[in-house]
Amino acid sequence: MRRLREAWQGFKAGAWLGWQIESNWTEPFLFAIYSVIKPVAGVLILVFMYLVVAQGGLENPLFPQVFLGTTFYLYVVNVLSGISWSVHDDREHYGMLKYVYMAPLHLYGYLLGRGAAKTLVATISVLITLAFGMAFLRVRLSLGSPGLLAAALMLGLAALAFYGILLAGVSLLIARHGWMVGDVVAGGLYLLCGAAFPLALLPAPFRALGLGLPPTYWLEALRRALLGAGLHPELAALSDAQLLLILAGSTLLGVALSAGLFRAAERIAVRRGLLDMQTMY
Repeated sequence: MRRLREAWQGFKAGAWLGWQIESNWTEPFLFAIYSVIKPVAGVLILVFMYLVVAQGGLENPLFPQVFLGTTFYLYVVNVLSGISWSVHDDREHYGMLKYVYMAPLHLYGYLLGRGAAKTLVATISVLITLAFGMAFLRVRLSLGSPGLLAAALMLGLAALAFYGILLAGVSLLIARHGWMVGDVVAGGLYLLCGAAFPLALLPAPFRALGLGLPPTYWLEALRRALLGAGLHPELAALSDAQLLLILAGSTLLGVALSAGLFRAAERIAVRRGLLDMQTMY
């Protein structure tokens, strides 16, 4: 019971601190403008790439699938990469990780709280991007399966948070270049999970790898919920319930792996004095 209370205290502290870091670096009006411009600029880059490479036009039925996958991939970048970055940020930039560890709260819960703040920022970006796509890019979304959307979104975000904790454990043990861990993983997943193109375009070994990644099934479920159809023929035989079952299994696996591996990494970091190590890098 005490550890649960400490984990909850850590979660609240991490969420509050994470939001302050994300939003308190400038005036509220300027932050609001930045929050709009950043996701919209990302969408425009996607549109230009699609028009040049695919040469299919916005009327191509593939475009909404690509748009939706790339939009919701903002969660992967912010949550998965953001949690692991928090270790580097608190240890290298602020020199506060050792004090967080000594405080009467749980480091695991604290990092989940930092992930919650990242999730909030990503949600703002996703909603703005979806609104821009519907208003200016003629992307037609329909909430045909609200239950599927809610279940898939919650399971997917939970899985991203726990796998982000796993990467945070890796970051605890890395002296330098720890800031690259989340970005490298997020970049690799973008290519392998079918966010911007069907898995059928990948070579067979990479296609098989993509079918083993949780974000592949998460994005497929979101596409079915908002567009009425998925992107990957390999997953067409799976029902909505089967997709959710796979997501639930991957989330439980993330909980188990993150709890065990992060705890082991935390013990090693304490023993080696890595929690207060600053490389000035």
